[in-house]
Amino acid sequence: MRAVETDLPEVFLLEPSVYGDDRGFFMESFNAQTFTDLTGVDVTFVQDNHSRSAKGVLRGIHYQLVQAQGKLVRVTEGAVFDVAVDLRRSSPNFGRWVGFELSAENKRQLWVPAGFGHGFLVLSDSADFLYKTTDYYHPESERSILWNDADINIDWPLLPGDEPLLSGKDAAAHGLRDAEVYG
Repeated sequence: MRAVETDLPEVFLLEPSVYGDDRGFFMESFNAQTFTDLTGVDVTFVQDNHSRSAKGVLRGIHYQLVQAQGKLVRVTEGAVFDVAVDLRRSSPNFGRWVGFELSAENKRQLWVPAGFGHGFLVLSDSADFLYKTTDYYHPESERSILWNDADINIDWPLLPGDEPLLSGKDAAAHGLRDAEVYG
């Protein structure tokens, strides 16, 4: 596995070593020691989640104020455009984002640390999205930032005139200026 640094120093794109032949493939999707060696992050995961979404669904940008979650995310079927946004007011990168295509084909993973918002747009007909979290889901402190907030200005890969499919919660999300974020 190798870790690719991103424009946000705490966010890593992980590219696993994949061993394949005409029978299929094998890859180690997570190894705690390798992860720490590559990223400098000593992490314990407490929850695994799996979602399936249809093409055009946009989930996010989500975060929890209490029990902030670090997330290691990947796609096992289909493809998504995956985004991490720095939501720490004290950070010199506050409001900045990075985004990458994650797919079953490229097998990439993204490390999204606590203190960052996370979202993704489904690019394929459907996508199975898996994520490991460093803390438990805490619905009372879950927040969302509006997907098209002008202050963040994420360059989502949408065709002109296309609108993503949003949950009611995500459609009613706050812009960055009005959102409760980290200190």
